[in-house]
Amino acid sequence: MTAPGPPDEELSRLAELHGVATSYSPSPDRTVAAPATAVRAALAALGIDASTPQAARSALAARERELRERLLPPTLVHWADAPDGPPALGALPAGTRLRIETEQGETRAAAEGLPDGVHRVTASAPDGRTAEARLIVAPARLPTPAGRSYGLLVQLYSLLSRRSWGMGDLGDLAELATWAGRTGGAGFVQVNPLHAAVPGAPTDPSPYRPSSRRFPDPVHLRVENIPEFAHVEDRERVGGLLERAERLRASVLDKGALIDRDAVWELKREALELVRDVPPGPGRQAAYADFLAEEGQALEDHATWCALAEVHGSDWHRWPEDLRDPRSAGTARARAELMDRVDFHSWLAWLTDAQLTAAQRAAREAGMSAGIVHDLAVGVHPGGADAWAQQEYFAAGMSVGAPPDAFNARGQDWGLPPWRPDRLAASGHAPYRRLLRALFRYAGALRIDHVMGLFRLWWVPQGQPPTEGTYVRYDADAMLALLALEASRAGALVIGEDLGTVEPGVRETLQRRGVLGTSVLWFERDWEGDGHPLPPARWRADCLATATTHDLPSTAARLTGEHVELRDRLGLLTRPLEEERAAAAADTAEWLALLIRLGLLTGTAGVHSPPAEEAEIQAVHRFLLSTPARMIGVWLPDGVGDRRPQNLPGTWDQYPNWRLPIADAEGRPVTLEELAASPRLHALIEVLRGSPGQG
Repeated sequence: MTAPGPPDEELSRLAELHGVATSYSPSPDRTVAAPATAVRAALAALGIDASTPQAARSALAARERELRERLLPPTLVHWADAPDGPPALGALPAGTRLRIETEQGETRAAAEGLPDGVHRVTASAPDGRTAEARLIVAPARLPTPAGRSYGLLVQLYSLLSRRSWGMGDLGDLAELATWAGRTGGAGFVQVNPLHAAVPGAPTDPSPYRPSSRRFPDPVHLRVENIPEFAHVEDRERVGGLLERAERLRASVLDKGALIDRDAVWELKREALELVRDVPPGPGRQAAYADFLAEEGQALEDHATWCALAEVHGSDWHRWPEDLRDPRSAGTARARAELMDRVDFHSWLAWLTDAQLTAAQRAAREAGMSAGIVHDLAVGVHPGGADAWAQQEYFAAGMSVGAPPDAFNARGQDWGLPPWRPDRLAASGHAPYRRLLRALFRYAGALRIDHVMGLFRLWWVPQGQPPTEGTYVRYDADAMLALLALEASRAGALVIGEDLGTVEPGVRETLQRRGVLGTSVLWFERDWEGDGHPLPPARWRADCLATATTHDLPSTAARLTGEHVELRDRLGLLTRPLEEERAAAAADTAEWLALLIRLGLLTGTAGVHSPPAEEAEIQAVHRFLLSTPARMIGVWLPDGVGDRRPQNLPGTWDQYPNWRLPIADAEGRPVTLEELAASPRLHALIEVLRGSPGQG
């Protein structure tokens, strides 16, 4: 079969003017043409007809005329470190009148001295042309760490205490942060995305395919911490719920069952329905009313989707046709009929927001410099609440993924609809800004998954393999400016997950604006030189440095080679087992040899005993401390020798992704209380606190 051909000259020019790439570079020395079919599909998703040469020619002429005649682009950016003078508004005709309405409520006729914010600019030219644009005035850099700190990385669901109901919750998060801050001197706790999930049978357990990124998931609630819980009148029923919670918890901690999110939610939902019947005090009622007013249409849409999903299922594409439009008369009628359920889901969002805020407050009161680091997923589920409520901002028929590269020759399709850059720009990136504001309300720092998506995303046409996609560019300057503006107002840090293929200049731009990168030990090699492990002095300072992540083997598994055995059992190896074992052993041996040369490890290399493994893990973290990295992250399961990854990319039902509790080296689940008392974890924390000693 003949491969799809590259775009012709006119199609290429049209694509360029709409930010659609016609080629990409999987490696610095290689450029690949994007298929013309992918380019046309991406343009179609942007509302541009390029289906025939004549259509492309007409669209090109229209776009060139639009750009030539417009007074202002839809979004303008002015950074505080720009050269002196007013924000650059472009080459406006002589005599053009300006009207600027600032975010602070002022009206001005000139752009000098504008405060930080998102302002509305209206231009009126003498020839009768008018234009309106958003002007983002942003601080030069995001907040950066005042000093150096270490913190714990954990998937919250995996952190069960003797009080949680079958999975880790926000009470456990507050408890962990308080303990780590007060006892261990930690500066932060980083968690997985806590976004609202798409309900299902079973629910997709991945926190990276949420229904909504704007609103959190109430499955994380600590029910007993809701003030009204103590006043539920039916104490017999409450007792029954608590007994069921104990059985659910014991099934995971004592009987080896997987975390069952659906069972947890079924139990919590029943309890929350009881709690809701308790009248709140006047202060609580006023606080809820304020939350409803502040969140407005976005919360009403989210809660409406949740209520409709209870009746019609969790994929809005399969709902009755008049309900697929959030602004239709049919949806308005359904919302009125389901108003009690809409209010229930709005109330759940308020409760969850309050407990997230309480967790951050507990972290800061425990002395943490940053507190809770929340995770922003790269996209949302196509059938979920955000995709329904914000349809005009999503590219229909497209999915986000990754192109073929040295690690995955087939590319990746993540099944997430991308935002339309044109619609974002026309709105002043309003949905993105509202999302940031919501998250920064309770985050001391924000990790942005696949931060390169602020610059460009790989769009895959529906029904096509990910190899048949292309990149589409976003207004990174505007996205970064809004990030700097909202993070600065919140006093929060931002960490970009910039692992994998990154186009030239992106890391430098992020660093210049204060976005910290992510450096994982096993990937830090001198790739432009001899390929050996990168010595600590050559690591970048503006990063979060870690030994592993949720998508990678634990440090114990890597040191012992157990990650190779796991992949072999699941049929995931691409080479014979002995070759994989040898390559993994050589990689590990090279790192251990470096640790010994640096005096960070003595007398353990090649000795596979529990004390030696513990010493090697400590030495790995001493190495991280010897780099200039501003933040050091410790994968919490590494503190007890957990062997199992939380997620094994390339698997679905072959491996229990996102459903494992933290466990020790023997696979026995470890509670939060046991973690806090673990001599092994305490010894690792002493290393991170800078205590002297060698392995």
